Amino acid sequence: MSGTGPFTQDWEPVVIRKKAPTAAAKKDEKAVNAARRSGAEIETVKKSNAGTNKAASSGTSLNTRKLDDETENLSHERVSTELKKNIMQARLAKKLTQAQLAQLINEKPQIIQDYESGKAIPNQQIITKLERVLGTKLRGKK
Repeated sequence: MSGTGPFTQDWEPVVIRKKAPTAAAKKDEKAVNAARRSGAEIETVKKSNAGTNKAASSGTSLNTRKLDDETENLSHERVSTELKKNIMQARLAKKLTQAQLAQLINEKPQIIQDYESGKAIPNQQIITKLERVLGTKLRGKK
């Protein structure tokens, strides 16, 4: 290898240092005092739930408090008994099962079951589909 040219080695010094102090070490009283002596800036922040055994989410939020203070009884609107009977009578007059009716209006059978039992929240689009398929007016029937 004598004819390939001059070999030079660029060795840079490698400096091995200790790891940077962790967050716990930075909070150590000795580290804080050393920082004070050297004139470094020290920031202190008081945590809101420090020293308590409560989760941060366990306190009541503003919305929860508003709901708790609400005296009015809040509940969803349900299908009226008149509408339930009208749907059931029209379906039986057409000799359809709940599953067949649901298939005709492209909905799940559970929806028809909920409407006939009165548990459903009224949806005008579904009621319109039912009226069209059953061929009768279900709302405001006189």
